[in-house]
Amino acid sequence: MIARITPAPLSGTVPAIASKSVAHRLIIVAALADRPTHVLCNTTCDDIEATAGCLEALGARVEAVADGFMVTPVAAESDRPHAPTLDCKESGSTFRFMLPVACALGSEAIFTGAERLGQRPITALTDELFAAGCDFDGIGGFPLRTHGRMRPGRFQLPGDVSSQFISGIMLAAPIFGHLTEILVTGRIESKPYVNLTIQALKSFGVRIETERIALADGTQGTLFTVPDVVYRSPGTVQVEGDWSNAAFWLCAGAMGGSPVCVDGLSLTSAQGDRNILAALSRFGAGVRRSTDAATIQPDKLVGFEMSAQDIPDLVPIVAAVAALADGTTVIRDCKRLRMKESDRVATVTDTLSRLGADISIDGDSIVVRGKPQLKGGEVDAHNDHRIAMMAAIAATRCAGEVTIRGAEAVNKSYPLFFTHYRQLGGQVSFEEGRSWHQSTATCCI
Repeated sequence: MIARITPAPLSGTVPAIASKSVAHRLIIVAALADRPTHVLCNTTCDDIEATAGCLEALGARVEAVADGFMVTPVAAESDRPHAPTLDCKESGSTFRFMLPVACALGSEAIFTGAERLGQRPITALTDELFAAGCDFDGIGGFPLRTHGRMRPGRFQLPGDVSSQFISGIMLAAPIFGHLTEILVTGRIESKPYVNLTIQALKSFGVRIETERIALADGTQGTLFTVPDVVYRSPGTVQVEGDWSNAAFWLCAGAMGGSPVCVDGLSLTSAQGDRNILAALSRFGAGVRRSTDAATIQPDKLVGFEMSAQDIPDLVPIVAAVAALADGTTVIRDCKRLRMKESDRVATVTDTLSRLGADISIDGDSIVVRGKPQLKGGEVDAHNDHRIAMMAAIAATRCAGEVTIRGAEAVNKSYPLFFTHYRQLGGQVSFEEGRSWHQSTATCCI
């Protein structure tokens, strides 16, 4: 699908959609609990649906209801499907969470999904699962077949790989009903996402202990201890509003001429992307907080230097703000962005450059020298939802029309994106077309 955007400022208020990061975790935990759970979730998306589909393949029931999902747990082992196929589609969270869950259940599962997802690094996780009694056919692509049953014990992972590996083992651990330890060496990148997992387990009665310990080589590590208890459903749980996607609207407020407000957000959320407020404050935008909403007012923006280690998903839209801020912005520690839905170091730089930004790559940093206005042009979403949304927000400050090929990529996390874009005054029209990267998603507009 091609989106054609006529530059226009955005202003007003939109509701936050449900956090897919939280939804993944709560739906998985609910499917492993002792009784059904009502998961309150005001929106869904392709990634959440992928997780729900995988859980159903394992024998759970995830029924869509008016205000979210009713989740009936996975059946007893004798009643589960044999060698189920789990289609993760394009969802990295689904794949990395469900792989250890399937292994802990001893499900002999067959994993499938998008080609790029299968190529993303997974060996740090599969090595630990192998050591715990599992075996695999097809590592490095799809289909990936699992064999054996994962044993409890101590798992060890480096902190500089995906935090989803840590979360995946945490989510699987209560299946054992035995104490499980996860030792993470070095600094944990994207640690707020691990905190979201700890929070999800806590809501189902599993309290993880966290301890900093000295390692034999003189460095520090983090030991997570999962107790020998099973998941117990609280009956109802709530998926909170999503800061990652709210960030696009809040950044539009900083870049535009009028305030933009997103309501339905928790100002005390464990989501790391809540730090978008701190980043926009550093740029110089006006930040207003209320009980369950955030508002950004435009002001003179000035570039600064920041790290992407704990907030990698904010990099695309922060780079768009930087493209219009005075001076130079340096976004450091972007190495892990190369392993996302696209190589985001490259695609952020290429997309904003095509729109007229002065942006370049310096090792694992993105360097942006701001301009008063961008020129517009034609870009491709690279089958990446955050690149499509970044381009749409950047278009509001372009001199000419912006064409986004593969705009349906937004369905991965935010099917309502262009509906909300118009609600805030954005001018966009659509036509059918083939993305340069042949996206197969469908648009919900």
